[in-house]
Amino acid sequence: GTIHLFRKSQRSLVGKLTHEFRLVAADRRSWKILLFGAINLICIGFLLMWCSSINNIALTAYTYLTIFDLFSLVTCLISYWVMMKKPSSVYSFGFERFEVLAVFASTVLVQLGALFILKESAERFLEQPEIHTGRLLVGTFVALFFNLFTMLSIRNKPFAYVSEAASTSWLQEHVADLSRSICGIIPGLSSIFLPRMNPFVLIDIAGALALCITYMLIEINNYFAADTASAIAIALMTFGTMYPMSVYSGKVLLQTTPPHVIGQLDKLLREVSTLDGVLEVRNEHFWTLGFGTLAGSVHVRIRRDANEQMVLAHVTNRLYTLVSTLTVQIFKDDWIRPTLSSVPIANNMLNLPDHHVIPMPSLKAADSLNPVTSTPAKPSSPPPEFSFNTPGKNVNPLILLNTQTRPYGMGLNHGSAPYSSVFNQGFGIPGMGATQGLRTGFTNVPGRYGTNTYGQSRP
Repeated sequence: GTIHLFRKSQRSLVGKLTHEFRLVAADRRSWKILLFGAINLICIGFLLMWCSSINNIALTAYTYLTIFDLFSLVTCLISYWVMMKKPSSVYSFGFERFEVLAVFASTVLVQLGALFILKESAERFLEQPEIHTGRLLVGTFVALFFNLFTMLSIRNKPFAYVSEAASTSWLQEHVADLSRSICGIIPGLSSIFLPRMNPFVLIDIAGALALCITYMLIEINNYFAADTASAIAIALMTFGTMYPMSVYSGKVLLQTTPPHVIGQLDKLLREVSTLDGVLEVRNEHFWTLGFGTLAGSVHVRIRRDANEQMVLAHVTNRLYTLVSTLTVQIFKDDWIRPTLSSVPIANNMLNLPDHHVIPMPSLKAADSLNPVTSTPAKPSSPPPEFSFNTPGKNVNPLILLNTQTRPYGMGLNHGSAPYSSVFNQGFGIPGMGATQGLRTGFTNVPGRYGTNTYGQSRP
């Protein structure tokens, strides 16, 4: 092969990530996210140091929400990167599934952190250590302020969509019930609490409230077990909030059809099946490509005389209202035509004999046939519904007589036959003899439909 002396070496994984990061950092919208990410790292460092100094596990559980904010900022950067990238030969559907994977990974990691807090809390119940509350309130308000400021300042498209599309958590349901009671007394708060609150804002406020209650119980009664109970409560709220989002994003990764669009898809497919020229719609498959993006493929069988481009345009126009990435395969009806079997003619068939016989199929015994329909009579089968005039059992093979001279062996007579012989030739039937007649070769057939002779009056 050709030797390339100055061939450029392939980039490593770190080099590819650096190149893509530079591509994202070139956009001015990403600068704000990068700034919040740097502040988030500093805040996480201070909070973890304070948690270690005061030996407070509840504040550690609340700090994991700040770590989740860092994951959400990374997801927002990935969303910007997906909008910059175009589909390629390897990723023909684009890169939208990367942000789905980022959301799934973020929610699963936060749930693993919550399980770690539950494990540490179970150990603390056996031997409860002494808790210091010197920096508890300071760390609580710093984390609450930064979490709310990050959630409300940056528009995170993937998490905003998942929080609305996923099912409600148990925390949201309980708060919604409480909000209905409050809004019944103060109707002006319905725009804030109803129909359901933002799950991220809700868990930040609920976690800060639990830490405040813990601080008061420890300061008043030295009740150190309140710290462990508060950590378990924050971990359960975190797990319950992130679990529906993990389930929703996981179903998107598994290419399942969203339940809320199944009815609309069935309606559109029924409309497509009634289009002019469409015979059948089959092999339909629809799945969620990304957040808010539905992809699908369908096979449409049409008539042989239908216009393929016209049917394709109508099908795409109907389904494109719901399915943005659509693949339609049109194929015409493939009914099977009957074929005529051709058998080669033998050489001896060119010299036909003077008497050629048309063979008839072998007949079974007379007792196994029905004289009315000439079909085999079965004792167990019911009598036939119709009777057809088909050849019976008494039909013998038909012999065609040909006494004319056939030159060249092909049966052609170049001479002219006499006028009387044209009307006197008849067909010979075995057992009856060769007879002559004007109408037919059968003498038993009367000239009229009746049985009387000529000159007699009909009854």
